[in-house]
Amino acid sequence: MLITISRQYGAGGSAVARLVADRLGWSVVDNEIVDQVAQRAGLSSAEAAQHDERVPSFVERLARTLAASSQEFVLPEAGVPAELEESNMVRMTEAVVKEAAAHGRVVLVGRAAPAVLAREGGALHVKLVAARTFRIGVVMERNATDAKTAERTMDDTDAQRTRYNKEYYHRDWNDPVHYHMVLNTGLLGFEVAADLIVQQARAMGW
Repeated sequence: MLITISRQYGAGGSAVARLVADRLGWSVVDNEIVDQVAQRAGLSSAEAAQHDERVPSFVERLARTLAASSQEFVLPEAGVPAELEESNMVRMTEAVVKEAAAHGRVVLVGRAAPAVLAREGGALHVKLVAARTFRIGVVMERNATDAKTAERTMDDTDAQRTRYNKEYYHRDWNDPVHYHMVLNTGLLGFEVAADLIVQQARAMGW
């Protein structure tokens, strides 16, 4: 029994996940994934969080650390494209996601969890979306920034998530067929979105 929550940036993925976990009495795994990957790679959690799923400089350092500490993660020879080095980070993230899911009764946020756990029968996959104006407002308030910066951050982050899913899982992150539920938090609000997810989970016998 597990729930994955994919989210457009600013659609409230972390907030809704916490609400769902609290109401079900489950655990929530969000940025803890970054922390665990960082620990295994010998990096600080702060450094990992700044570059989660996106920046080659972080990927390169992570790949080199993994290569030095484990025979399973082999660092490509010099001159190999950064994308190949990034695959090492993806594999490490997958391992953390699978370990968290194995415990059951968990709400997993992001990190391509629906793709990683696609063969898991006891899973409820949810995608949270919202209008651009709503999400920009959320990001402005959360990051204490102006509208232009918020919009740029939002678009960049969603583009990275789209690329991540397409490149490593051959999935269209925006295709609703990959999810049991697609909820508009801008129209529903975080509380109602959480209620609907919990309602579906209980209908599944959880």
